[in-house]
Amino acid sequence: MDWKRERSGSPCRKLLAEAQEITGDNSMEKKAQDSRKGAPHRAVPPAVGLLFSMALMNTLLYFCLDWFFISRPRSAPSSAHCPHGHFRMGQMKNCSPWLSCEELRTEVRQLKRVGEGAVKRVFLSEWKERKVALSRLTSLEMKDDFLHGLRMLKTLQSKHVVTLLGYCEEDNTILTEYHPLGSLSNLEETLNLSKYHGVNTWQHRLQLAMNYVAIIHYLHHSPLGTLVMCDSSDLPKTLSQYLLTSNFSIVVNDLDALPLVNHSSRTFVKCGHRELHGDFVAPEQLWPYGEDMPFDDDLMPSYDEKIDIWKIPDVSSFLLGHVEGSDMVRFHLFDIHKACKSQTPAERPTAREILDTYEKVLNLLRETVMSQTREML
Repeated sequence: MDWKRERSGSPCRKLLAEAQEITGDNSMEKKAQDSRKGAPHRAVPPAVGLLFSMALMNTLLYFCLDWFFISRPRSAPSSAHCPHGHFRMGQMKNCSPWLSCEELRTEVRQLKRVGEGAVKRVFLSEWKERKVALSRLTSLEMKDDFLHGLRMLKTLQSKHVVTLLGYCEEDNTILTEYHPLGSLSNLEETLNLSKYHGVNTWQHRLQLAMNYVAIIHYLHHSPLGTLVMCDSSDLPKTLSQYLLTSNFSIVVNDLDALPLVNHSSRTFVKCGHRELHGDFVAPEQLWPYGEDMPFDDDLMPSYDEKIDIWKIPDVSSFLLGHVEGSDMVRFHLFDIHKACKSQTPAERPTAREILDTYEKVLNLLRETVMSQTREML
């Protein structure tokens, strides 16, 4: 999506100009009527004019605020602009080197545990009066996964990935930016809070879905190659891998299970060594030999990144929720989501193609809102 727009060409300015033109026309018409001699005409009651003006301005205000927050990029500082091995978060003006073992031991104060998985426990902590997330290895048996996640964090630092602040392999600790809204699993609970009602719209929810697909696209075209999000055997597990930021975007947080696909060498992946079940996982992830033959991981065929594509419609449907307008978005996304659910992996679209479709739908529906607003003018 092209975020660069000339200020003079913004939809809000166009609508306001039209409103001013209409107001001017009405004013000129009133003056003409006042100066016209002859039989008196029926005047519009002032209260009616006031109510119309208030309704018009509320409509314009809603549309313009929505355009501002949806169409413009967030300007929050990002580690994406820092050299490799450095970070910046919150209100920090300058980039800082990743914290060392000594700095983690002496400068970070652990407060309370806020999460735990198979690989690590996460503690809300404090560093220089800033809230941060300190992850500790749960058990030595999971150290390989822990170190794999750390390598992914170090290599994949970008706007799509949680910001790495430091690490210590000796102590099996990783320090990352803390996001108080938590994982995507908490989305509905968060948006139901009164202070977030203003962003609980189909526009913002579709933007979240676009953030999610953009992350999948980034992983499929990462600096390391084509990475597959394997920690996604069901919807709750998938949502837990992503964090909701304070400016309502998404970053991927858990990178412990990101195997590499290489089509040139025909290197494919298997997500875990246990049998998977259910409709959420892709068909090629299911045991293909029927119930009569016991599951055997050695006989289980491998697969590629198209398993991530299969899951996009389900995750996007969750993100869209059931607010006014979300069903219309689903209607426009029906064809691309149907293609995602192709039984043949090669026939599924790429994450880039899905993201392009999402952007077109957002622009189309936003233009529809603009047209409806113009009609009201």
